[in-house]
Amino acid sequence: MTIEVRPAVGRFDDFAEVVGTKRPDAGGCWCVSYRDSRVKNLERPGYMRAECSSEPGPGVLVYVDDDVAGWCSVAPRSTYRRLMNSRTIPFLDERDAWVAVCFVVRAGFRRRGLMHHLLDGAVEHARAHGAEVIEGYPVDAEGTERVDTISAYVGTTRLFEAHGFERAAPTTGHSGHRQRWIMRRELG
Repeated sequence: MTIEVRPAVGRFDDFAEVVGTKRPDAGGCWCVSYRDSRVKNLERPGYMRAECSSEPGPGVLVYVDDDVAGWCSVAPRSTYRRLMNSRTIPFLDERDAWVAVCFVVRAGFRRRGLMHHLLDGAVEHARAHGAEVIEGYPVDAEGTERVDTISAYVGTTRLFEAHGFERAAPTTGHSGHRQRWIMRRELG
């Protein structure tokens, strides 16, 4: 099994395979909710097509034997309108931290550790584009109970800690009734 992480630039069709809806008239996030929730559902594919057309792009994709298997949204915090206006996730300093904000792994590819590859790829993508620091806002995964799929889209503290991130500050945000943390990794 060959696993490779690639930037989403020039790969809109693969991005759409992971994140998009199957019907053109269906609503869906299309990983736009954090970027700009004012974009109407039916306009979101076009919005993300434009994002995938130029550097640095909206994130990274993971491939298993050349089949697209997953996605991580990673970009400077300043490009996420919802994060810039968040009342629950504070700024830690004046730097424009890059943020790994959302993960999706396609059915049939889950339980293979691909989120680990996606997070490593997100870190390298941010570093390649000059990021000084990268953050995530995952749910607290302390304890043994399983994290539901919807809450896991933001990742878990265990995942981020396994990749060199540290708990920088708690947030007042929650996902699936679990507290979210600011997890941070210096890249400089």
